[in-house]
Amino acid sequence: MPNIIFHPDIEHEVKASYTWYQNQTAGLGNDFLTELEAAYETIIEMPETWPKFQSGFRRFLLSKFPFSVIYLPTPETVFVVAIMHNSRKPGYWSERT
Repeated sequence: MPNIIFHPDIEHEVKASYTWYQNQTAGLGNDFLTELEAAYETIIEMPETWPKFQSGFRRFLLSKFPFSVIYLPTPETVFVVAIMHNSRKPGYWSERT
């Protein structure tokens, strides 16, 4: 099973989204984190399953939140480059390689 590695900017993206959801409804930020963790686990188990998105990267769509996990799989690692909002700045992460 590959290791998962995160781009350094992921921490800021996740914190900002968590805070926004928590401010909307108590506990909603926690739901966001729970779905994100489940996505990571699923991606690690089957990294080649989700469709290619751009330049060899793959995209896992969250089901309850309008976000995608953008990642690059290799035999040894899954490199997560972005937790992308599906309606905002779609290509902002493309320089993260």
